[in-house]
Amino acid sequence: MLLKLKNSAKAWYILCMLLISVEVIAQDGTIYPLETPSEPKAIQLGTGGVENQPASETWFRQWGDPMARNITKATLTPFFPEAGKANGTAVIVAPGGGFSWLSLGNEGWEVAEALAKQGITAFVLKYRLNPTPEKLEDFTAWMNRPRPPAPTPTDGSKAVTPPPAPQRNLDNQLQDAEAAYALIINRATEWGVDTKRIGMIGFSAGAGLTMHATLHSKTMKLAFIGPIYGGMGPMEVPKNAPPMFNVIASDDFLFRGQFGVIDSWYKAGIPVEFHLYQNGGHGFGLGNPNRTSNRWFDAFIHWLDVNKFLVAQ
Repeated sequence: MLLKLKNSAKAWYILCMLLISVEVIAQDGTIYPLETPSEPKAIQLGTGGVENQPASETWFRQWGDPMARNITKATLTPFFPEAGKANGTAVIVAPGGGFSWLSLGNEGWEVAEALAKQGITAFVLKYRLNPTPEKLEDFTAWMNRPRPPAPTPTDGSKAVTPPPAPQRNLDNQLQDAEAAYALIINRATEWGVDTKRIGMIGFSAGAGLTMHATLHSKTMKLAFIGPIYGGMGPMEVPKNAPPMFNVIASDDFLFRGQFGVIDSWYKAGIPVEFHLYQNGGHGFGLGNPNRTSNRWFDAFIHWLDVNKFLVAQ
């Protein structure tokens, strides 16, 4: 059966899953070591390495999901629709992880598979990351370090505006995104991609990278963007900004009653659709049990359909 399926993205995903550890996985947030998958479909982007990075790329599993850290070589992995079902639209998928790890399972491969089923050619971007401790136990301790609590209202009535997030240097990540976009443009004919219908969606830090590319890239001309549970602060919107589909849950620590990015897009006259879900927390990917946010992907596909991104042209 694997031989019959070897050319499908689904078969590649299954093979990757078979390569990783078969240990019993607890669902309590504990971090487990994970054998590095071979990723046979990954294409090297050749954007360089990471300075002051002594550790090699390693993988772990948390909440049942495969994740990678200390990534120094960016790659792009394509997920193609079944033969005859491609509609020409392409999406770059940027997983999240605070720019210190990448949740490649629930915010990468699974999303790309779901997009491919809709006739969309999806590309998972494994971008370079900031260094983390080499040993897994040290990384676990760093992940579990105490963090200051979120600000709370003093009078119980008004949301507290959080302090501005620290500015990150995303030069590496932007170079990776631009290289991914350029690769898709260069191989568009081979891959059946309409170069005017390339979008980008990202999750958490990946949403931040999506927004950073939208605001600062001089080479990417995205047809649409989908920041999923990303930062919600206001920003200056470029005149040529693409339409936005935005999702977050009200119990996400990044929300905090903010609508700044939505307001910025609306006032700039750029099409924007926003879904604020009752619950879902942070990092829900395609969805978790018994959460209202589980239907966001259906809404996203409907939005793409209404905006004529699912019809071959």
